[in-house]
Amino acid sequence: MINLNDLIGIPFKDGGRDLTGIDCWGLSCEVFSRYGITLPDYHISAMDTAKIGQQMIESECEWLEVTAPLPVPCLVVIRLACGSWANHVGVYIGSGKFIHAYSASGVCITRTYDPGWKNKIIGYYVPKG
Repeated sequence: MINLNDLIGIPFKDGGRDLTGIDCWGLSCEVFSRYGITLPDYHISAMDTAKIGQQMIESECEWLEVTAPLPVPCLVVIRLACGSWANHVGVYIGSGKFIHAYSASGVCITRTYDPGWKNKIIGYYVPKG
């Protein structure tokens, strides 16, 4: 398992792509890169939920939905705001947990079965290829 402890507590930064500040997609790119997988980068404001949702729909053909989270890395797709298919992501890290960059707390680890998150998770995805 790859060590992700250095990511915990990094502050959320809209459009952030480094360890001084990071958003949810930037964190996903960083975690996947530690597993040798390069994800495309999308430069969309984390506050533009409609545009994020549209990009996720357009990019869906690049991902394979799995019925349950697979061993890492596996993208956790989340709906935080109404009116969008999805607008937040994290990366499943095993044992029912995912790491994500959340505006309220920065980078943190959350349990997939926590009541506040369980019903917001739309699905789990791995890159095709």
